[in-house]
Amino acid sequence: MPLGLIGKKLGMTRLFDEATQAMIPVTVVDVQGNTYLQHKTAEKEGYKAVQVGFDDQKKAQRVNKADMGHFTKAGSTPKRKLQEFRLRGSETIPDTHPGAELFTAGQFVDVIGTSKGHGFTGVVKRYKFGGLRMTHGSMMHRRTGAIGCRSTPGRVWKNQKMPGQDGNKQRTVQNLKVVAVRPEDGVLLISGAIPGAKGSYVTVRPAKKKSA
Repeated sequence: MPLGLIGKKLGMTRLFDEATQAMIPVTVVDVQGNTYLQHKTAEKEGYKAVQVGFDDQKKAQRVNKADMGHFTKAGSTPKRKLQEFRLRGSETIPDTHPGAELFTAGQFVDVIGTSKGHGFTGVVKRYKFGGLRMTHGSMMHRRTGAIGCRSTPGRVWKNQKMPGQDGNKQRTVQNLKVVAVRPEDGVLLISGAIPGAKGSYVTVRPAKKKSA
């Protein structure tokens, strides 16, 4: 994973594009406070990487001694979120801590986050099943229906769509465009929607499949 930033989803808004006379829906991501905590080298750890911390831990007593020693050694305050970014052979680590200026307007990025959780969900909501008859006497309104077929094959196939936990899974949205960068506010304005609820952590990295 190339060098990126950890951020916090603040919500969505829209920008006006004077060139196309169109409204662009964007997600505002707060990326201020990213701090380098550890540099890993090929000679010592066997690979090149950098560990980044984000979002100060308000109560130091919630951090164990081992982690506190790690933060103290890096000269940083305790952080809530840690992320490691592997570096390619030619990539170098900037001297200053990373911020919104790491990205430029017009650049394409991938955003990784945890989708909203909806708890235990039936197949109608989870997989958009049509359901069965809603007529009087039917007892199968929003159920799955038949999932097998008698003696042949005589079993339920693997990956059969069934009720279960919906959402709350890591998801990556690729090839989103950075519409605006505001270093003075420490935010990125990224086109479209990204996974997660307001206030959730996300990882923003340069797009792997598309360049500006």
